[in-house]
Amino acid sequence: MDDDELTKFMTTPMTDRNARTLERLARRRLKRDGAAFVADLGIGLAPRHRSMPAGSDASAAFDELFDHLVRLLAVTRGPGHVGELLRLLAAGRPDDPEHDRYVASLLASCQRPADLAPVYEEGGAASEELRACLLHELVLRGVPVAETPGIASWATSPHWRDHPLAALPLVPAEPERDPDLPAYSVDGSSCGFPYPDPEDRYPAPRLDAAPAAVETTTAATVRAVAAAVANWAEHPEEPEGRVEARTFAYPEPLEPGALPGALVALGLDCLTDLGELPEPGRKTAFGVVPVEAAEVWRFLFAASSTGGAYDSACYGAYGRLHAWRSLAALAGAPPDAPASEVEANVRACAWYRFSADTPWFHRVVWDLGVLAVSPDGRRLAVLAATTTD
Repeated sequence: MDDDELTKFMTTPMTDRNARTLERLARRRLKRDGAAFVADLGIGLAPRHRSMPAGSDASAAFDELFDHLVRLLAVTRGPGHVGELLRLLAAGRPDDPEHDRYVASLLASCQRPADLAPVYEEGGAASEELRACLLHELVLRGVPVAETPGIASWATSPHWRDHPLAALPLVPAEPERDPDLPAYSVDGSSCGFPYPDPEDRYPAPRLDAAPAAVETTTAATVRAVAAAVANWAEHPEEPEGRVEARTFAYPEPLEPGALPGALVALGLDCLTDLGELPEPGRKTAFGVVPVEAAEVWRFLFAASSTGGAYDSACYGAYGRLHAWRSLAALAGAPPDAPASEVEANVRACAWYRFSADTPWFHRVVWDLGVLAVSPDGRRLAVLAATTTD
């Protein structure tokens, strides 16, 4: 590049301070010279980054700078911004599915659908993972992707039918209303937390005797029910994450009024040391509350898409997939059931959330307890999860 200011920085050591200087330069020059300058900056530095020792301070400084350049192009609308972003990604982050999920969330949140056509150009620079993730990020935002020029032909093509996300419908299902989606700017992001306040108190329930349950939990059931919160327990930086996913069968229908007593009688890890409840009518931290399936989906989607206490977010597309897997398994739908059958099962079940002040729960923002009771009242599915920083 014929640019004295840029050439100077291309040869200076990559430090945190120089990375911040280059970021400020990119912001100024984006307004003056357009998106190509920002992409050229990252592409020009990429060969130096590949020669840096992995884990070094210089490599970390470049990673932070690169993320700022990606974010700058992704969240700022303007002519050529999406195309230049794809060129930058191809040079600096090829074959990085986790990064593609993040970029897809940025683009869907900040760019107009009509401006995203370059992502779906045949033979273009975008990866298939970015295309698939962006598609479902747009679905979550109500974009009719099957009718949107520049996106529709790829969205409805059978060539990506083997991708995990292809099983999801291209129109939001009834429970998927009002997802909590992040808002991005160049300098940060924000997102709501739909989980109940751990300080909430409920009228103490009657713990009526419940029919004896037979546990039907299998390893496959655990994986499916816990899909939305797996990142709370499996992420290496979340050692405090815990998940309990179990299913039970009853010889006779479980009446709603018997649900609190039935739950306590199951011997759940999450309710160990619950203690003696106060007299009915008094307030207590233990509560079982009827909710709509949409509220449960919001819990599950937030758990997967935004992650737990640390950086374990799966972002919108895979958050949607994992939420559906958990919801389907809670509702007793077969693992390979089509979306229409899953939705029918979900509508037919009775849904509840629960909470308790026990040593198992951390009692901070990230506490989750949900129940599904089958239409005949003879199957109960339980999912509890907690994590903290």
